[in-house]
Amino acid sequence: MNAQVDNDQGSLLLQIARASIASRFGLWFDCRDDADFLYEQRACFVTLTLSGRLRGCIGSLQAHRPLLDDVKANAQAAAFRDPRFQPLTANEYTETAIEISLLSPLSPIEVEDEQDALSQLQPGVDGVVLHCGSKRGTFLPQVWESLPDPQRFLAELKRKAGLSMEYWSDDV
Repeated sequence: MNAQVDNDQGSLLLQIARASIASRFGLWFDCRDDADFLYEQRACFVTLTLSGRLRGCIGSLQAHRPLLDDVKANAQAAAFRDPRFQPLTANEYTETAIEISLLSPLSPIEVEDEQDALSQLQPGVDGVVLHCGSKRGTFLPQVWESLPDPQRFLAELKRKAGLSMEYWSDDV
């Protein structure tokens, strides 16, 4: 679920995200948009933090548009439409850190039970989309930094999906 880019590409993506948010405050600055990789169909998440605390996180799980468009749209959505937060203010904008996570294509894993799921998780590597019926929760790979224990990681992901932390079903 996590794809890699080089430092120059990452720097460019951050500039694009910051410029996209800035445009909503009437601030404009040019960013290169001529790099070939920006026009590949890619999915990303944009995460905003303010003083080390989550301030917004919105993304696409599957590629459905060029990366350039996905970064711009998700940056604005994280800043202004994350339902967990009030829209970002111009004062907050200058202090807000931006992180972009490029996703590789999703790949399902077959599990026998919760123990099997836990044994297949790769802490610090895997991002996970947990799906059960109409419930769904997503954790990006960097969530492992705050939830390094696989059991706790999975329990919190179930909670995020709207399930009991103890819940398990063959439908997961």
